[in-house]
Amino acid sequence: MTKPDSPLLREIIKLTLLFLMGGMIYFIIEVAYKGDSHYSMFITGGFCFVLMGGINSYFDRSMPLIFQMLYSAVFVTLLEFISGVIVNIGFNLNVWDYSSIPFNIMGQICPRFFGIWFLLSLIGIFLDDFFRCRMFGEKMPGYTVLRKRKAV
Repeated sequence: MTKPDSPLLREIIKLTLLFLMGGMIYFIIEVAYKGDSHYSMFITGGFCFVLMGGINSYFDRSMPLIFQMLYSAVFVTLLEFISGVIVNIGFNLNVWDYSSIPFNIMGQICPRFFGIWFLLSLIGIFLDDFFRCRMFGEKMPGYTVLRKRKAV
């Protein structure tokens, strides 16, 4: 397959493929965990995966892994809230309901799942970097847990 000539087109194709892979991975994780899923979770998972990868790709590449995970958990939780308001409240589809979990907000997000997204984001960050390296020829970043990486 020949590479597209336009940098913008290449970026659109890359982000679309990452979106599809992220959506598929999230859908599979949810089916494995709950036994079923909803198409809206494929869409939400795709956006979450692209945002997770964007932290390392479009922001400071020397950011410590712990902060990438924290930002990822914040982005995923915000997307989960937005998706929940649209899908569960707006369309009344009741895909999930965290109202029985302490400290939830409108039954759509809660600290427990923020913690889960924080931990799962480590896998998402590594997968995104792996896909970008293998599929798109990007350089694999070095990682530090707490300290900023030195510029190379």
